[in-house]
Amino acid sequence: MQLASRFGRNSHSYRSPSPLSDEQLRKVAPSIFAEAAHGSRSERYTYIPTSHVLAGLRKEGFEPFMVCQTRVRDEEKRAFTKHMLRLRHASQIDDAEANEIILLNSHDGTSCYQMLAGMFRFACSNGLVCGTQIADVRVRHKGEIVDNVIEGAFEVLDGFDLVREKREQMRAVTLEPVEAEIFARCALALKYDAPAKPAPITEAQILAPRRIADVKSDLWTTFNRVQENFVKGGLSARTSNGRRQSTRAVQGIDQNIRVNRALWLLAEEMQRLKA
Repeated sequence: MQLASRFGRNSHSYRSPSPLSDEQLRKVAPSIFAEAAHGSRSERYTYIPTSHVLAGLRKEGFEPFMVCQTRVRDEEKRAFTKHMLRLRHASQIDDAEANEIILLNSHDGTSCYQMLAGMFRFACSNGLVCGTQIADVRVRHKGEIVDNVIEGAFEVLDGFDLVREKREQMRAVTLEPVEAEIFARCALALKYDAPAKPAPITEAQILAPRRIADVKSDLWTTFNRVQENFVKGGLSARTSNGRRQSTRAVQGIDQNIRVNRALWLLAEEMQRLKA
């Protein structure tokens, strides 16, 4: 499943432990507050700024905790370019994880409103993205956009019951060392999909815990260790020509979501095999 918006590696983002204000959002993503659509849009394009949609979501109990906007070379496009918000509902925050709605949009016609299911894990300050079967709602720039986006947000919110169920199922699965290694090997194949070149890091490296609390053998913890090591980077790697370097953090939003979704689907398949 392709994203409605595609973000490059030069995306600028900010995450906060508390809800973000309009002032904070505007500093990172001014396109959220664009006063009009890009001049390339036709009369059939219904322009509703993301700020109006956000106002409607806030009235329903959703608050933004993360914001991102693609950097552009053409300054004229900066006010209309692609942006992303990750929002939480007041009913969806607990001590270990918080369910998040990922909202993507642009005002230059390159994307519709798109909402995905996500999860934020406080222990590693890292945002997971759930698989395509959980939720993927799209709203075109036509008609009653605000009402349709709010309806879509609650549709994603309802899907979090399934996310919770999947999470508990994964926690109930214990992986033998050889099974965890197989999971890691498949994860490496997903990220480094060049058959002619070996992966620059090993299964042991992406399975290594970064904190004592993650020294567990259940599938959920194993999945989180692999996801965090992929996304945060910093692992000692060796290139095909023998050079030593560290793996890079996943900065591109599109790449982040693609890797997250692939790992989620891999974990789901492992859970089914072990059931």
